Amino acid sequence: MAKRAHDIVHSDRFKALVRKRWSVSIVLTILLFLLYYGYILLIAYDKPLLAVRVGQYTTLGIVLGMLTIVGSWLLTVAYVVWANTRYDREVDAIKRELV
Repeated sequence: MAKRAHDIVHSDRFKALVRKRWSVSIVLTILLFLLYYGYILLIAYDKPLLAVRVGQYTTLGIVLGMLTIVGSWLLTVAYVVWANTRYDREVDAIKRELV
């Protein structure tokens, strides 16, 4: 069993998969960082913009806050879809190849 694990971890295909997973994770982390901190910086530096009324009871700040939350959910969905359609398939292929 240890030999098989060693073969998997040291295979070029596995290393490429790990690099790809890190790339996807870094891109999604940067996007999430920009989304959240962009909203926080907007709160800090342009409060009058966020106070603009949207409709009778809501402000632009509330709408953008909700969009920030929805955006983070969408980034999570993007990762789950990528992992389920590409990553898991590649992991299974590597396992089959090296068994």
